[in-house]
Amino acid sequence: MLRRDLLADVLVTERRITIGGASTMLLEAGDGLTVILLHGGIEVGGVYWAPIIQALAQHHRVVVPDVPGLGESAPLSTPLDQDAFDRWFLALLEHTTTTKPTLIVHSLVGTYAARFAARYGDRLHSLVLYGVPGIAPYRMPLGLMLAAILFDLWPSLTMQRRFVRWVFTDPARVRVRDPEWFDAFDAYCVERGRVPHVKRTMRQLVKTGTQEVQAGEMRSIPVPTQLLWGQDDRMTPLRLAHTASRAHGWRIRVVRDAGHAPHLEHPDAFLSAVQPLLPARAMIAERVI
Repeated sequence: MLRRDLLADVLVTERRITIGGASTMLLEAGDGLTVILLHGGIEVGGVYWAPIIQALAQHHRVVVPDVPGLGESAPLSTPLDQDAFDRWFLALLEHTTTTKPTLIVHSLVGTYAARFAARYGDRLHSLVLYGVPGIAPYRMPLGLMLAAILFDLWPSLTMQRRFVRWVFTDPARVRVRDPEWFDAFDAYCVERGRVPHVKRTMRQLVKTGTQEVQAGEMRSIPVPTQLLWGQDDRMTPLRLAHTASRAHGWRIRVVRDAGHAPHLEHPDAFLSAVQPLLPARAMIAERVI
């Protein structure tokens, strides 16, 4: 199984729970204060965090769900709009942690998470928005839109590798680091991309996740919020982060020579950037009330 190949070198527990009306797949590793890694709009779900899970789990409890309708999680009975996401994520918190977690959230799903934090920020310890389009006025590049449409219509390795040209600054350089892992990753994206409910979920994420979160909502986020970005991100350009930083005073940490997914392109540099954003192990955990 391709998913198993992607997790072959990661000491992680995989389990399935029913929350928010959906059968949800979870990866869990480590011990300590909870860090939730929430993936973006990607067919394979949370398994694409695999290259950094082990390192984060050395000092934290790491929880990695597949969002409903992606990866191995079943879809919700209704479209994954903001209210449905909020219900699902509240249920996830209730089932996976008794303390307020740090949430690191990537790309399209980060737009949902920013609105969630405005509404339910008291449930979080802190928030890291990573390559998120909805934090400022955003227009999807036409070339990216075309690549996404072509993959949606004809999921294949050819279309997958055309799409990842938008993800990485140098796809060939990325693949050289671990060719077998990236072969499995590409194949798993294609496999999941052919599933009808995955297609529907991806379309919904693009529709909702590219919409700007209102400034008033973002100003009302009550927890410490920081931005994490690839310097050369073509999908969600760095200028979005600078716009949000000026508007809300959020600090930006930039991974150099990286595109939209530095945790895959430069895992060590990503970890160096994210470690200062995480709670220290010695901190007293805040209970979720």
